[in-house]
Amino acid sequence: MYISFGSLFINPGMGIIRLENMEFYAYHGHFREEQIVGSKFLVDLVIETDMTTPARTDNLKDAVNYQKAYRLVKAEMSKKSHLLEHIAKRILDILFKELDGMQKVTVKVAKINPPVGGKMDSVSVTLSRSRGK
Repeated sequence: MYISFGSLFINPGMGIIRLENMEFYAYHGHFREEQIVGSKFLVDLVIETDMTTPARTDNLKDAVNYQKAYRLVKAEMSKKSHLLEHIAKRILDILFKELDGMQKVTVKVAKINPPVGGKMDSVSVTLSRSRGK
């Protein structure tokens, strides 16, 4: 159901599912040593979805299953990559392939204590994709 305000349409059932600070030890990086020693990574997902039906039915089959989203992210984090951008794109690709009902997804992949030659907490990449794009 959409509410119209002139040329603006608003879906009052739209909501956000957040999976925050998913922690993984993985073997991503440009340098050979990074792919051998590994590092800690944090991943955040923001999933925009219409929650009208699951809010009414209280049935998981009507909702975006965030447990499945977690499993998909975990599987992608286990595959070595050189760049954070590549990891983020793969995560978006698999989520849109395997999960229905998402309108927009934003993924942030952060590498903790990256080897940049100085003190830094993390470096991160954020990518977003909307359905049909």
